[in-house]
Amino acid sequence: MSDLSSDSGIPNAPNRPSVLSLAIKEKAALFAAYMPFLKNGGIFVPTNKNYRIGEEIYLILTLLDDPAKYPIAGKVAWITPAGAGNNKSQGIGVHFPDDESGKRIRLRVEDALGGALRSSRATHTI
Repeated sequence: MSDLSSDSGIPNAPNRPSVLSLAIKEKAALFAAYMPFLKNGGIFVPTNKNYRIGEEIYLILTLLDDPAKYPIAGKVAWITPAGAGNNKSQGIGVHFPDDESGKRIRLRVEDALGGALRSSRATHTI
């Protein structure tokens, strides 16, 4: 009997984080996706794939007109299941890491949002 990981077919391979990509082109969409209530900030990613809280995610994020792609090695901190109330989109909230890359993306998002951060408009999460 072989000792193979069911995900990769590679012997004793550790589970690798899922890789997701998100491009946010409008400030209103960024406001709706940003999760400032998380300790390090986070971003909502629409997806119909099932995830677990704490699961590692590798996200490639593109913001507004910025040509840079921001790599984020985060964790699932929020789940909105299919059929959630208030017409909320199905997806996950990815918590930014507590390191320089996480701080950099949080500052970039908050700088882009500016005064909109204080708005009471509905978001994808709360």
